[in-house]
Amino acid sequence: MSEKSLKSSPRWSVLSLVANHLDPKTLIIASCVCKSWSICMSSDHLWKPICSALYPSLCNLRAANPAVPYRRLYNLGCVSEKLRLQKPLEPHLSLDSIIFAIDVFNGNVCLSTTIKPGNQLVVDKSFLFRFDIGADLGNGHGDPSVAIEAMDNLRVTWNVVLGGLRSVFTMMDCKGKGSFVLGLEGWFSKELPHSGCCSSGDASGLVADLRLGLRKSGGKVMVEKISVGVLSILSWRYVCIDDALRYLQHFLLPF
Repeated sequence: MSEKSLKSSPRWSVLSLVANHLDPKTLIIASCVCKSWSICMSSDHLWKPICSALYPSLCNLRAANPAVPYRRLYNLGCVSEKLRLQKPLEPHLSLDSIIFAIDVFNGNVCLSTTIKPGNQLVVDKSFLFRFDIGADLGNGHGDPSVAIEAMDNLRVTWNVVLGGLRSVFTMMDCKGKGSFVLGLEGWFSKELPHSGCCSSGDASGLVADLRLGLRKSGGKVMVEKISVGVLSILSWRYVCIDDALRYLQHFLLPF
């Protein structure tokens, strides 16, 4: 090849040949060398197969806006993947900072008022937001031995209180008959409202769950223990403690 033809050949032609053999990370690093390298290493013919292989759904969006470079679509895919895999921030609340206040009424008669500090809750090995609480435990009032004679008059309330009575969030206030299995348990549930910052809908996708452990004595039904938790509507499983605390902090902590 003559000296004239060498001088007339574009210098990035060799770079283009080499670039076809580089991985995405090396291409990005190489594009920072200089302007000509940036133009060469950002070429659509290099990034289209990469984007198609790794993020095919994003690659198809190109049809809606052909002016968007494939390298840009690849970067969007990388950022989205990192955000999806990113560990959620630790909640600002802890179990030690909250108190459960649970009341069970039969008409106007208080059967049980249980006050349970979060630091006294027994956490299971799966760290789920579900706790068993004895109806006669805590520092509350009421008489859990009072018999339930009319299920239709039963009312349960569950409040979560921030330590020092700084704020209160009502998880549940249910009147009337719940779902009962006589001699086993009574079950109440209430769909929780959205937190207000991340959704415009009326529901959060979470359900407050309260179960009364019942026992029969002398033909009457009495409350023996209480279980509370928060369920996800999507999986119908109890959510983890951190997820429930992240939800509760929107109502209990000032922002």
